[in-house]
Amino acid sequence: MFVNFEDLDNNARVWIYQSNREFSNNEVEIIKEKITSFIENWLRHGDQLKASFFIKYNQFIILAVDENFNEVSGCSIDASVNLIKGLEKDFSVDLTNKLNISFKDNNNINIVSMADFQKYAKEQKITANTIVFNNMVSTKGEFENNWEVTADFSWHKRFLAH
Repeated sequence: MFVNFEDLDNNARVWIYQSNREFSNNEVEIIKEKITSFIENWLRHGDQLKASFFIKYNQFIILAVDENFNEVSGCSIDASVNLIKGLEKDFSVDLTNKLNISFKDNNNINIVSMADFQKYAKEQKITANTIVFNNMVSTKGEFENNWEVTADFSWHKRFLAH
């Protein structure tokens, strides 16, 4: 059951998939159709899931499920991962590499390897004030408050020069 993201409870579970490149507007429209169709048919042991998604900056797919309505199961999570894997194949992108780190440089979003992020932090090209994307958040409330933050307020701070 597809609902508006805004209508989900702050405790709704979220998964963030960052693309290693920006999607074109045409790709975003196709991805929206595919994910909406998936959510409309997304089940947990035959029961509907109350879910939503949106695409931020044409680069991040945020998928959310209201577990107060129905908890997700391993099978339903696997189904969503298969959807994402299909999108990776369809659009020749990497959405599941957890070793890629994203940050803002002015209004540009950069996706780099963890090794490069550490190098840039050591060189102080990335500082405590650099905006980073904390894709480790797990609820809608955390997403809204702690996803796009300065590095000093994220797990990224361990890489900063002291």
